[in-house]
Order: sequence, then C-alpha cells, then structure tokens
Amino acid sequence: MAKDIEKQIERLREEIRGHDYLYYVLNQPKISDRQYDKLFAELRKLEEANPQFITGDSPTQRVSERPLEGFTNVRHAVPMLSMDNTYNADELRAFDERVTKQLGSKEYDYVVELKIDGVAISLLYEDGILVTAATRGDGEVGDDVTANVRTIKAVPLTLLGRDTIPAVLEVRGEVYMPTSAFIELNKLRAEAGEPAFANPRNAAAGSLKLLDSRITAARNLSFFAYATGEISEPLADNHYRTLQRFQRLGLPVNPDIQRAKDINEVIDICFSWSEKRLKLGYLIDGMVIKINRFEQREILGATGRAPRWCISYKFAAEQAETIVESIDVQVGKSGILTPVANLTPVQLSGTTVKRASLHNFDELNRLGVRCGDTVVIEKAGEIIPQVVEVKKELRPAGTKPFKAPQKCPNCGSAVAKDEDGVYIRCLNPGCLGQLKERLKYFAGRGQMDIEHLGTALIEQLTETGMVKNFADLYKLQKSELAGLERMAEKSAGNVIDAIEASKTRPLWRFITALGIRHIGGQSAQILAEHFGSLDALMNAREEELGSIDQIGPTMAESVYEYFRNPANRTVIDQLLAAGLRPQQPKARLRQKGKLAGKTIVVTGTLENFTRQQIEQAIRQAGAKASSSVSKKTDFVLAGENPGSKLDKARELGIEVIDEKQFLQLIE
Repeated sequence: MAKDIEKQIERLREEIRGHDYLYYVLNQPKISDRQYDKLFAELRKLEEANPQFITGDSPTQRVSERPLEGFTNVRHAVPMLSMDNTYNADELRAFDERVTKQLGSKEYDYVVELKIDGVAISLLYEDGILVTAATRGDGEVGDDVTANVRTIKAVPLTLLGRDTIPAVLEVRGEVYMPTSAFIELNKLRAEAGEPAFANPRNAAAGSLKLLDSRITAARNLSFFAYATGEISEPLADNHYRTLQRFQRLGLPVNPDIQRAKDINEVIDICFSWSEKRLKLGYLIDGMVIKINRFEQREILGATGRAPRWCISYKFAAEQAETIVESIDVQVGKSGILTPVANLTPVQLSGTTVKRASLHNFDELNRLGVRCGDTVVIEKAGEIIPQVVEVKKELRPAGTKPFKAPQKCPNCGSAVAKDEDGVYIRCLNPGCLGQLKERLKYFAGRGQMDIEHLGTALIEQLTETGMVKNFADLYKLQKSELAGLERMAEKSAGNVIDAIEASKTRPLWRFITALGIRHIGGQSAQILAEHFGSLDALMNAREEELGSIDQIGPTMAESVYEYFRNPANRTVIDQLLAAGLRPQQPKARLRQKGKLAGKTIVVTGTLENFTRQQIEQAIRQAGAKASSSVSKKTDFVLAGENPGSKLDKARELGIEVIDEKQFLQLIE
C-alpha cells in the first residue's frame, strides 16, 4: 500500500513537472490553470497524509514556511562579470571592428538576445537538483537567495533528462517581474499605504531579498536562462546550441533570441525591437550581443570587469513633452492627499497619456511643477507615467507655485503631514472621499470580491447616504437598489447576490479588506495564519502582534490601534450580525490532534524525515515549527548529533522528545 502511494505521488510530480515544462519552456500549455491546480491539490493532499514521502524537489515544496534570519554569502566559482554598453549603431560597429582585429578573421557569428530588465541570478544544479541560488552581488560574492528563488515556478527544482545532465551545472539567467504582476503589486502597496516600487527591476530585486519566501511567492516572479557558469562538462560547443540544451533540460529560454551572421544583421535586429518591445509582457532595456562560438570567446578573453566577446545595446528612455493643464488633489482610502497632473494628451510608449501622478507634495515642490508648465514625462519602468523635468524656460508669465491644501478638497476638514513622513492626510474619518475609496477597496477583487459593485454604484450609494460604512452594504435591499438611477431590478439582484456570496470569504481577505494602515494582502495572510480567527486577532496584545515574523512594530501598532477604535469595532460587530463569517485558514481547522497549538523546535538529524519533511509533519499535526528555543517552546524534538538547542531546552526545563515519541504523538 505504501509503495503504491509513493508511486502515485511520484507520478503526480512528474505530470506537474511536465506541465511546467510545457507552460514555461515551450509556451504551449495543454491544460487549464484550473486543471493544473487540481493536480497540484491532489499531490499536496497525498503528501500531507504521507509526509514520509515528501522530498525537497517536490513541486509542493517551493515555499518555506519559516522566515530566514538573514542571507549568507556565496562565492561564485566563475565570476559574474558585467557588460560594456553601447547606445548607437556606430558604437556597435566599433565593437565589431575590435572583435575582427583580435580574432584576425571575420569568420564568426553573433547571438542577439533581449536584455531583460531584472536581476541576474546564478542557479547551481548538482545531479540535476537545484541546490543553491545566488545573486550576482559584486561579481565575486553574492547572497544566497535559494529559499526565495525556489518559489519561482519558472525555475525547475529538478532538471529533465537526468541521465544527460552534467554532475555540476551552474545556470545563469535573469529573474524578472512581468508587467501585470508589477502593476498589481504597486496597486496593493498603494492601498496598504506603502510606497510604490519605481520599476519592475527594483520590485524583483526587493522580492528576492525578503526574509519570508511566502511573500516572495505572492510576487509572481519569472525567469529566463541565458548562460552557464561552473560546469563539469560542456553542454555544447557554442552559445546557441547551449540554449537549445537548456530548453531540453526544462529551463526556460527567451523565445526571441536570434542568430546574426554579421554586425549589420545585429543592428537591424536591435533597431527592430525599439518598437516591438512595447508589446512584450515584461520590460527590456536593451539587447545583448554575444559571440556564438566558445573557442572564439576564449581568444577574445575579458578586461578586468567585462568580457570582450559580448556587449549590450541600450535603448534610450522614451520621453515626451506636454503641458500641465491643471493639478488635482485626490483623496485616498487612508486620507492621503495625492497631487495629480492633468496633461494635454500625448503619445508615449504606445499609449495616450493624459494624467501623471506627482506622488506627494514634497516631490511636486522638488520638481517645481506649476499649472501651464511644459514638462517632460516618461514612464517609470515604461509603465507608470511620471513628470521628470519642468521646462522652466517655457513657463508662461504669471504662473504661481501649487500650494498643498490646508483643508481636505473633498470634505473641507483639517489636514496634517505624517510625522517623519511625506504624506499629507485628511483627519476626518467621516470624509466622503475616503469612504468611497475604502468601499472600492473593500469590494475589490483581491479583498471581498463583490462583483457588480463598481465605482458608479458606490458613488450613488455614498452620496445618497444609503451606505456610510462597510456594514451598510450588507443591509441593502434589492428594492432599494432597484430605485437608483440606471439600476434595473435584475442588476439590483446581481449586486445583492454578490454581496451575499462575499460573506464567507477567507479570513485573510477580510482583514485585507478592512484597509488597516500598513496591512496588505501578504501581511493579512500572516496574521490570519497566526491567530486563526478574527476574535483572536482583535483581542491580541500589541507585544504579541509585534513578535510575529514579518509583522514589525509599525504594523503591530496599526493593527492594535485599529481594533481598539470603538467605531471600527462597532462596524465589525454589525458585519458579523449581518451574517459575515470569515473562513479560518485550513491549517487551523485541522488542529485537533495531541500537538494542536504546540510549538516544536527540531535539532539534530532525524532518521525518517528531512528537515522540510519534519516541518511539514509538524504543521500537519496542527503545531508550529520554530527555529529557536524559548519559554514559549512546548517540545524540543532531538535527533542524532543535536546542537546547542538541546542544552537550551534542558536549561529552561522544556520537555525533550525523540523521533519515536513524535511519531506516537501524531498517530
């Protein structure tokens, strides 16, 4: 029976890896996302019921539940050098002339690749298994970011065709954030009152340096492989064939790589991407040109910092001039006042731009933007329009600096600047502008997901006084809605049905929907998993909140103060009275065994479990796996060669159990 289960688990793993290959490498998915999720759920269920069969390279083991304490250094066996840049055709031809002179021949060809705007990464595979992922760092030494890179589904944990894989294979490539993921991430950060990332590259870099891989996993990063580093035996004799081998091994390679017989073809390819790049689902900031044959690369060698056999061609940032027709001040759900420039419409990077955020009033003053100014705009990361320069020599006479409002433009109440911050906020909790934005956020897809409750309807509901808080949504009647402008009876029924369906959303989504300052979706998930119920969270002490991994003092204070506000508690009571029942995390619902709610620390080597397997078994038993011994620890599970944690446990009088006792407790 056990053998049959083990075979079934391995069959599911291979099937999932095959679909990952079709999706990420060949871009030819054969099943829907829903069918894939069903396979994944089946595998997870089997592994949770049989933790002894869990292996580190299983598709279910991408995300570590335990945050890191920091990053260790990794020394690259082969230095990760940077590249020299060019910006025009003449500089590319000059590069080609240097290659010809050094090789003494024109018998060579090039490979031209898209220069993905992301983060260079090194992946070390031993016998086909991913063992280490490291950033470039200074080229000699990088940071070990294995736990975070494992969450990237485009990165295979196990290579395909194990019999043909070198014993040691270091794959180099680029981790990047797709445009859609970047836009969604910045939207969530703005809603949580957090500063937006300037571009997808910064977002990708920041995501790789998070200490909690669960948050990295939610960032939807992706990956393209483009070179080898340390390798026990070559994959091919040239670069293009190496990339083809990559694909057969299950490594994603950019589909738009091209070979070029000479520098003129290289230039044509580079120029052709100047416009085409705008249609990609990710950002590129140029092209990379490489000599194809490896023996010719050996002849060309490298300078102290860059290879002589490759060079990058950088695109100029596309900019446009336009006129600031007016400046509006928007009020956000947390009361933040944001200045926005209304522009004379202008074409930029393939779209018509009419508005550009000025971020905050400090930034507006730094740039010195005034109504009537001619300004230069570009898209931050080619996505978000922003003003980068004011043409002051073209400024019309009589213009005046734009002053930050002394009162809320929506409700006329007092405003104040954040202490040690840059944001100015409306201080009126009853501000109609804030209420509208809070309701939009509450009903949004990533929160309570109330279909049909759009901006226009929220405007009517708030302006007529029918909805003054979240709870009022759940008191609405079909007949009331049908009486509103442009709201037929069928449409009203759809809204009521959608509101009813939202009553059983997961707890973390409800926490997110409340719009607590500094709390976004990821931190809401951490809180939901830690407390397991809304009641436990609402009554938590500030010290307990602050002790949770990834919930710092600022977040802890914000959550604590939110639930101590009588007005907020009243609305939540009304929501619960209206039938709202946020669903507890599944892990919490399973906690009924002997170890339910216990905190367990593991030390030493176990006979039947790897470290990942034992942590999974502990969680499955309803307990928490902790990395350090403290007075809150219930048990220390000691294996062979235990470390100082065992001494600490004995010092504190904490019960120590062995592997046999643990197995008895989880039966």
